[in-house]
Parts: sequence; C-alpha cells; structure tokens
Amino acid sequence: MPASAGFTAADVRDQSGKTFIVTGANAGIGLETSRVLALRGARVLLGCRNAATFEAAAVDLRHSAPRADLAWMPLDLADLDSVRAAVAVAQQEARIDGLINNAGVMIPPLTRTRQGFELQFGVNHLGPFALTSLLLPKLAETQGARVVITSSIAHFKGRMEWDDLNAEAGYRRAARYRSSKLANALHLFELDRRLRAANSHIVAVGCHPGVAYTRLGRHVGIAQWVGPLVGRFLNTAVQGAWPTLQAATGDVEPGGYYGPTGLAQARGVSGPARRGESALDPVAARRLWDISVQLTGIDPGLPPA
Repeated sequence: MPASAGFTAADVRDQSGKTFIVTGANAGIGLETSRVLALRGARVLLGCRNAATFEAAAVDLRHSAPRADLAWMPLDLADLDSVRAAVAVAQQEARIDGLINNAGVMIPPLTRTRQGFELQFGVNHLGPFALTSLLLPKLAETQGARVVITSSIAHFKGRMEWDDLNAEAGYRRAARYRSSKLANALHLFELDRRLRAANSHIVAVGCHPGVAYTRLGRHVGIAQWVGPLVGRFLNTAVQGAWPTLQAATGDVEPGGYYGPTGLAQARGVSGPARRGESALDPVAARRLWDISVQLTGIDPGLPPA
C-alpha cells in the first residue's frame, strides 16, 4: 500500500483461518469492523452484553456476509466478573489472532460500574485493561497476535486526575471522557514497552476513529438533536472503522498509532496518527499500569520495561 494512498476496508487482506474478538461489536464502528473481518473470512467473536444485541448484530452481518463465522462472547466491560467469564469463553477457541478493544462510553451522567468505578474510567480503560491482561496467555499461543487499543483525538486535552480517579470529589463528564481516552493511549504505550521488554511476539497497536457519527455520542447534549445533520460532515461508522481495521490487519509498527489522515485527524483514510506528549509519558504510563493492577486485582505478569 503506498504511504500516500491511506488505508480503507479495501486494503484488508484475506483473513481466512484467523479469529478476532471485537468488543462493542453490536453497533457503530465495532459492527462495521466485524463486517469487514467476516467478509474477509475471519471467525469473529462478538463481544456484546446480551443475547438480543448479539442476535441483532449477527442478522445484520449475515445480510452482508451470509457465510459469516460468528460467535457470541458475553461481555459487559462495566463488570470485571463478566470480563473474567468472557475470557473463559475466548480460551475455548483454537486461536485468537486479534483482540480489538473497541467498546466504550462517552459523556454519560455520573454512573458506577458493578465494582464501583466511575463508568467512563471503568468501561473505557479498566475493563479493556483487565480483558487484555487476562487474554495475553491465549494471544501468546498465536504468532503475531495483536492487541488493538482504541483512543481518541480527545486524549490531547486529557488529564489524569490521579487524586480522584473515581470521581468522588467531582464529576465533569467531558473531562472524564478525555481522561479515559488518555488512559487508553498510556495503556498502549506501556503495554508495548512491556511486551518488547519480554521479547513477546504479541503486537500492541493503537487507533482512533477521528470524529465519527455513531451512537457513542448519544449523551452529548445538542448533538442528540442536530447529530443527523452534522453527521453528514463527519466520518461514517464505516469510515471510522478504517483505522481499527488497519491496526488489526494492516502492515503496522509495533506500538504504532493509526487514525484518519484528513483535516485535524477528524476524517478520511487511515494512516499513522499523532499523539500528544502526555500520551508518551513513561512515568505516567507506569503509574497508570500499577494503579490498574491494584484496582482490578489483575496483574498481566509483564515486568517493567
């Protein structure tokens, strides 16, 4: 693929014989990512919270890919017990070639996960951290397996609220979203460093969808009303999936980060993307890693880089 051309779904090669996990696979970017993978012959485990959302997604996907090899992986990232149960399901697979951490929440009212964490930090970071950590041994069984971590251009303005990660002292929903997306970027940075230090063949890759019109923004005030109009100027869910697909299947750099290459990284074909300095801070990345181990009670077993 010429560097100037950018990456789209058309660049996804045949994936026959491979198995991918896609979280939040029942809608938006997760659904479109799953569609392309299924069309290219992959087996796709759809991470969905309940059977109804899985069945609806499966029906939708099979309209495009009648022979799609799909399976339900029950998963609620707001519940660490559900994460553990999902891992048990995934471990029954013959192989896992890619874990695509796509699911997330954006700017909801103050809500807590089952374990009591602020919802955005819990679902966007702690849940994927736990899922990734528990699946590393399974991923290690397949040469070149990948972990895809989804951040956002919102991470540029993110700030880790180290003294109040659980929003006990206050809750500004947009600031907490930005913080959770910075946490994703720091997770990618530290996971890549530790995998390299351990000489692991697992590849950690990051991506962001730019500004895509999906259900993720359903809590964003006026966007609930003008979204369909504004959406005409944003990435569609189909286009928003291109960076995810590049991270999961394309020729990538370990630890690389991919996103839309158009104006302000908001839309367009996928390619290498920029990260803020705060996303590449080794001290903050290690601190977040240690805190995540403490809060989840799950240690990935990777020594510091």
